[in-house]
Amino acid sequence: MPYNEQAPEHRMNRKTMIQQLESHLGEWDVCIIGGGATGLGTAVDAASRGFKTLLVEQHDFAKGTSSRSTKLIHGGVRYLQQGNIKLVIEALRERGLLRKNAPHLVKDQSFVIPNYKWWEGPFYGFGLKIYDWMAGRLGLGPSQVLSREETLQLAPTLDGQGLRGGVLYFDGQFDDARLAINLAQTATDHGGVLLNYMQVTQLQKKDSRITGVQCRDAITGQTYSAQAKTVINATGIFTDSILQMDIKDAPPIITLSQGIHLVLDKSFLPGKAAIMIPHTDDGRVLFAVPWHTKTLVGTTDTPVEHPSLEPKARQEEILFILTQIGKYLLKNPEWNDIRSVFAGLRPLVKGNAQHTAALPRDHLIQVSDTGLITITGGKWTTYRRMAEDVVNIAISVGALEKKISKTEDLPVHGWKNDIDYNDELYFYGTAATEIRQLIKEDAAMGEKINASLPYRKAEIIWAVQHEMCMTVEDALARRTRALLLDAKAAIAAAPAVAALMAKAMNKEADWEKEQIESFTIMAKQYLPDPF
Repeated sequence: MPYNEQAPEHRMNRKTMIQQLESHLGEWDVCIIGGGATGLGTAVDAASRGFKTLLVEQHDFAKGTSSRSTKLIHGGVRYLQQGNIKLVIEALRERGLLRKNAPHLVKDQSFVIPNYKWWEGPFYGFGLKIYDWMAGRLGLGPSQVLSREETLQLAPTLDGQGLRGGVLYFDGQFDDARLAINLAQTATDHGGVLLNYMQVTQLQKKDSRITGVQCRDAITGQTYSAQAKTVINATGIFTDSILQMDIKDAPPIITLSQGIHLVLDKSFLPGKAAIMIPHTDDGRVLFAVPWHTKTLVGTTDTPVEHPSLEPKARQEEILFILTQIGKYLLKNPEWNDIRSVFAGLRPLVKGNAQHTAALPRDHLIQVSDTGLITITGGKWTTYRRMAEDVVNIAISVGALEKKISKTEDLPVHGWKNDIDYNDELYFYGTAATEIRQLIKEDAAMGEKINASLPYRKAEIIWAVQHEMCMTVEDALARRTRALLLDAKAAIAAAPAVAALMAKAMNKEADWEKEQIESFTIMAKQYLPDPF
């Protein structure tokens, strides 16, 4: 491994990060606005090249779109259907690299496409053989055509009426928010300074060129100024607001689409295989995927006008998914079966050819007249390549020393070989040993935060001490995935989590009360309204 994960200076601590921001002399080479997949990936790429790297995020890391995905690292079967061969080949390559560099977070996932018409078996079977071929040596396993019996053996809750058979293929599955935290830690391991709850309030300029940013600490109210040779706008759904902070009448370059996911009990998909439905009534792909202790079903595609940190699923979207997946399962999931529902907004590139470095992928890099570098679009699977591309642009814009990206072979923080995916702490990688040590030292740390959730008190303490977990929401939505797995259980766990955090952070009773109240209000949005 290229760094010592046990060294205390490599622990991600917000107080230490603030001190590093305050004591930094001169310019940063790269200042990144936005702590989602793209921003964090960019921080890893820049820091690992040896650039002085600062990242600021207005809320928590991966608060927005990056924690609300379908939890898949995939080439994109639907892009293959659309004939976007170049994108599929790149995504499959990136899938393989991420599987290699973060085996504690990305694992192989089998998928079954059920066939109810005579032509579907040969059609999808042939298409997925092409998918296998494109993946090359980074493939996860060969696809195969299944008989009816083999299909039901892999997916026993499929509706067998009219079922002719199926096609089996492999893609990657992961935990998005956990990868985000590990990327933040990886950037820190390589000397980057990353701060959540640090909102950019102004872009600093000299002679009409951007020279840095002004920020406000949302926790303390303190303001900071950071000079930088390059500033990168990686704010996802808020891309246009930063563009307009730079140039008041800058035309918007993204359009927003909302996708929602329902979380159901594992009984709806008890096997290890996921189900992929190639065509829903609106033409989208529908996935039902085993994830942690539940079944994740999604997604929708609904145009949205304005960005929001907490988008809410619409009743018609929920009904659409229930109806669509119900066509393929023996037992139709009903409204009361939903344990959690979450919505995410996708920043889709409108495209603006002027002053752009457009790339032959589904993301866009644009450089404004002031020198602001904007990267938008893309998806989790290709975050590493996006980051490499934008840092290469930053080297040109900021006249930085030319250094080659190292991330193709760079292990993500927590990297560990021979992962046991049945271990309830597997996604912590090397940190699992230290979390177990907390439990060994204090048996109470081994208690679950709620009987319906798989998480233990030690994980909350670990998040506070080493993962810049600042709020109860951070702990229950992103450091653990309690809110997404079971919203009611997460609300019930909030008082215990607040008490644990307050003690670890030396907070008063008022802080506990405020945290419980604010989390409960937010978390209720993850429960479908009574129908």
